[in-house]
Amino acid sequence: MAADIKRIAAIIAAEIGAKPEQAAAAIGLLDEGSTVPFIARYRKEATGGLDDTQLRLLAERLIYVRELDARRATIVESIRSQDKLTDDLAAKIAAITTKAELEDIYLPYKPKRRTRAEIARERGLGQLADAILANRSAVPAELAQSYLSDDVLDVKSALEGARDILSERFAENAELVGRLRSYLKDKAFLRAKVVDGKQEAGAKYSDYFDHVERWANVPSHRALAMLRARNEDVLSLDIEVDSDDASPFKPVERMIAEAYGIGRQGAADLWLMEVVGWTWRVKLTLSLSLDLLRELREKSEEEAIRVFARNLKDLLLAAPAGSRATMGLDPGIRTGVKVAIIDQTGKVLDTATVYPFPPRNDVRGAQAELARLIVKYKVELVAIGNGTGSRETERLVGDMLSDMPSPKPLKVIVSEAGASVYSASEMAAVEFPDLDVSLRGAVSIARRLQDPLAELVKIEPKSIGVGQYQHDVDQYRLGRSLEAVVEDAVNAVGVDLNTASAALLARVAGLGPSLAEAIIAHRDTTGPFASRKDLMKVSRLGQRTFEQCAGFLRIPNGAEPLDASAVHPEAYGVAKKIVAACGRDLRSLMTDSAALKALDPRIFVDERFGLPTVRDIIVELEKPGRDPRPEFRTATFAEGIDDIKDLKPGMLLEGTVTNVAAFGAFVDIGVHQDGLVHLSQLADRFVKDAHEVVKAGDVVKVRVVDVDIKRKRIGLTMRKHDDRTGRPEQRADRTPPRMPAAKPPERRKEPPQGAFGAALAEAFKRK
Repeated sequence: MAADIKRIAAIIAAEIGAKPEQAAAAIGLLDEGSTVPFIARYRKEATGGLDDTQLRLLAERLIYVRELDARRATIVESIRSQDKLTDDLAAKIAAITTKAELEDIYLPYKPKRRTRAEIARERGLGQLADAILANRSAVPAELAQSYLSDDVLDVKSALEGARDILSERFAENAELVGRLRSYLKDKAFLRAKVVDGKQEAGAKYSDYFDHVERWANVPSHRALAMLRARNEDVLSLDIEVDSDDASPFKPVERMIAEAYGIGRQGAADLWLMEVVGWTWRVKLTLSLSLDLLRELREKSEEEAIRVFARNLKDLLLAAPAGSRATMGLDPGIRTGVKVAIIDQTGKVLDTATVYPFPPRNDVRGAQAELARLIVKYKVELVAIGNGTGSRETERLVGDMLSDMPSPKPLKVIVSEAGASVYSASEMAAVEFPDLDVSLRGAVSIARRLQDPLAELVKIEPKSIGVGQYQHDVDQYRLGRSLEAVVEDAVNAVGVDLNTASAALLARVAGLGPSLAEAIIAHRDTTGPFASRKDLMKVSRLGQRTFEQCAGFLRIPNGAEPLDASAVHPEAYGVAKKIVAACGRDLRSLMTDSAALKALDPRIFVDERFGLPTVRDIIVELEKPGRDPRPEFRTATFAEGIDDIKDLKPGMLLEGTVTNVAAFGAFVDIGVHQDGLVHLSQLADRFVKDAHEVVKAGDVVKVRVVDVDIKRKRIGLTMRKHDDRTGRPEQRADRTPPRMPAAKPPERRKEPPQGAFGAALAEAFKRK
């Protein structure tokens, strides 16, 4: 076992930029049941400081290498059972590092249906094939005369049998197939063509109706788009190689010939070149084309999963608006706007449904009800879902707020991604058994403004929808990757043990749904946890689990100040020595960390806790329980720009990045259709990766470049210089369509009149 870990560690270490001993230590910890967040934060001495990104990659590669080893063992046993395993073959199999190479070498020994080559060998034609290959000056037809029999009636049949044998031999030469595959990866082209009669039905794929590009250069988003179109029978995809080579023998055919020393001198060589061409056309072209298409899919899926994971991480770690009374609005036109009021802790205080849009058109009644609820519950934030009716609802709220005295609540457009999934989920039914499904969505929208992480963990990551072609990729790999992202995000922020939901607790390192429910049950029965060590009283939560989870759970304002920090209980002794060395108590250090900065961390190192851990403790003591997420900020959408038809090239707008893909970033500018800032338009410099410039949740300034209403495509730019002139962009002076009339410079001090004004005035009186 130790030898296996050492071998695997050596393989993986080079891939993650680590030393073999670091990888070996991490593998050992993972095999013992430690989680990635725990290892990354609390076992830096053991792993030499591997971070969570390296550890996640290590964990993924560990799965692959062990699957490869398992398959290798199966193949070796299969070949051994056939009495064909030689020392040389065993050594070759042991040296293989990819699944594709392993299957290549296994192909000649793989049990298969009775082939034409096998039948030919049974008829004694194997010797004919060897004779032709050995004697290039002989005429194959003359050699074939000696092999005629009751089963082989003529020369033609004999030569066809020899051809089948040699063709199979060529096609199952693992080394040759590997070289051919490498050549195709470098030289082949992917050609996409529309299937006759599918032009109209597949109009959204029109960019690929007659498309050719080098296989090696196809980006993941284009590959997945074309593969999806092929699955929908809109496109045909072909791998083309050497199609423009006019020579009698293609380079791929020459590669096969050279592997067997086939030239152009004798009659046997000419016949063998025909066999080579036949082998390429009939056997290798199809199999290698399928290999390349499969690898293209795998590479594209890997990239798509990586993009999805990064976007999800950015979304989960988006800035929380904080513990403030919040109104959540789930917009709807015909069915009404669903309203939910939650307090600072996320507890639902009130719900309602208002109908400001057709068919009821009760604008005044809706605004009066919203104003009443805002005043009654001292609402500080209004979260508006970004679905259908979002801009209309935002305008409704904006008009209402304009007539309210200060302080006014802040209105924010919030992504609804996954809210409907949560609303209809079993978790939501348990949490709100007496609340209508539609109103649960409003609660979720409000809560995700207060704390995106705490609310989004309740939704299956795949349903949050910040990926590209997420339904086309391997769902198991996608799910595994996204679950890891959620776990890392939750543990990076930390969790309040006494307020966290079961969904949030379940993501803490070492816990899971079952133990999370047990913690909630214990909390409901005995009251809030007074200290971290009280976790040991929870049913089925043992010492090993406590070790994994304790550092990520927080107890603010408890008897032990360190329980509110990321310092692990196992290191409390070191932390208290550090505090004592400062001559202060921990709470006073939080407001003045100069004493901590003056310390030499090396004096606190001992046999158990090394310098990395001591430094982490000192940093944590400066500000215990700090939230790594950024400060809350929101985009302001332009007034009067509510629909894609309102957009004109040149408009400068503010928006929120909703999704970052390999080819650019999507930005919500408030018109119910995200615009795309292409990679080339993200900055006034070359950008290789969009994540270098933006991430999901960022508020950005963009300029409209082009609008395709029919295809619902919006082109945006974040460049500050015009591509054509190189001059700085000038702000567009044109007045946006449907801009409301300008208001007087002085704010009206008297309450509005009429039925609506009276309702507002009454609401203000109750304040």
